[in-house]
Amino acid sequence: MTTGEKIAALRKKKNLTQEQLAEILNVTRQSVSRWEMDVAFPETEKLIKLSRLLDCSIDYLLELTDVKTPYPRK
Repeated sequence: MTTGEKIAALRKKKNLTQEQLAEILNVTRQSVSRWEMDVAFPETEKLIKLSRLLDCSIDYLLELTDVKTPYPRK
């Protein structure tokens, strides 16, 4: 599942429209639409707000939970 698909699914689970989410995040509805279609990506500040609003981790939104660390841990 892509970041955009996750945003769309979590938004719908919260019963929010793209317009409502956009208003909460102070962006346009078109911005939310572009995120959900994976045409654009939310800024860091918006990712933080999205994770809080949608009750998920930033790692989940960014698909980082299954990525291995590129550097060996000491």
